[in-house]
Amino acid sequence: MATSSRMLTLLSLLQARRDWPGQLLAERLGISDRTVRRDVDRLRELGYRIQATKGPDGGYRLDAGTELPPLLFDDEQAVVLAVALQQVAVAGTAFEEAGARALATVRQVLPSRLRHRVDGLRFTAVAAAGASPSAALDLDVLTEVSRTTMAHEVLRFDYASPTGEASPGEASPERGMHAPRRVEPHHVVSRGGRWYLVAWDLERDDWRVFRVDRITRPVSTRLGFVPRELPGGDVATFVEARFKGSSGVDQWPCRGSVELAVGASVVSPYLAGDTVVDLGEGRCRLTLGAWSWAGLAARFGQLDADVSKVEPVELADAFAALAVRFAAAAG
Repeated sequence: MATSSRMLTLLSLLQARRDWPGQLLAERLGISDRTVRRDVDRLRELGYRIQATKGPDGGYRLDAGTELPPLLFDDEQAVVLAVALQQVAVAGTAFEEAGARALATVRQVLPSRLRHRVDGLRFTAVAAAGASPSAALDLDVLTEVSRTTMAHEVLRFDYASPTGEASPGEASPERGMHAPRRVEPHHVVSRGGRWYLVAWDLERDDWRVFRVDRITRPVSTRLGFVPRELPGGDVATFVEARFKGSSGVDQWPCRGSVELAVGASVVSPYLAGDTVVDLGEGRCRLTLGAWSWAGLAARFGQLDADVSKVEPVELADAFAALAVRFAAAAG
């Protein structure tokens, strides 16, 4: 094996596991221990920090350095890296330009066979409907919030609350531009192009979901804590429940059903995760959920079909209230 090819193989082996006995490396490469030492020295000259480990056989360990040396990826890693970089545009961290430059750099050095695979996976990343990236997100804030979350340290920060009423799932309904908070951070979540901190608010004695782009001056108190159990069992269920206005399980706080004068096949294409039962003869029973009873009645109204047998009574009352309101608007 040529020296350059052998060094790349050696580097790949060192990246694959933490410690390698020198004799085992020599056997894998089909060379002597002395040649292994020479190749290790060559890699060190290129910027790789390779430590010699002590022991009966002796060995080597690849450590992190102060500068970024050349990296070596296998085929699947290279393709996954290129795909991940294409999604940076909707990550909400304001480094879209750096992601585009990194993608161009990776693509330029890819072998022809991998470049064709990456080009075949080109796509346009689009943020979730109704959400926009947090263009003003401070990477230093995100880093500190994430660090204290992983370290289980109580975090103190200023929080710029919305000036109006919070929308469903919004982090905090309290008003005020700079309300100081002291929380036990539990998870950092990326959702719909925005970043959120899930935390236990020590002053309010309750769970809160904070938008990271509204957090300023985060400071760790260095006080440790034992993480509490999230309602719902996992962070995905908890966050989705909060965005539906529920404090417990992942479901809408207002749920109801009606009978529609159309078949199930007519309304099914417009529903996702909702329950529709075909009753035959061009009728079906549909169950939906929403943030409020008025919002739930409006959801049924969007289907443009006659409604009957409404349950529960709160939903029927909402239909009556909307009928008066819409009649006044039409008049």
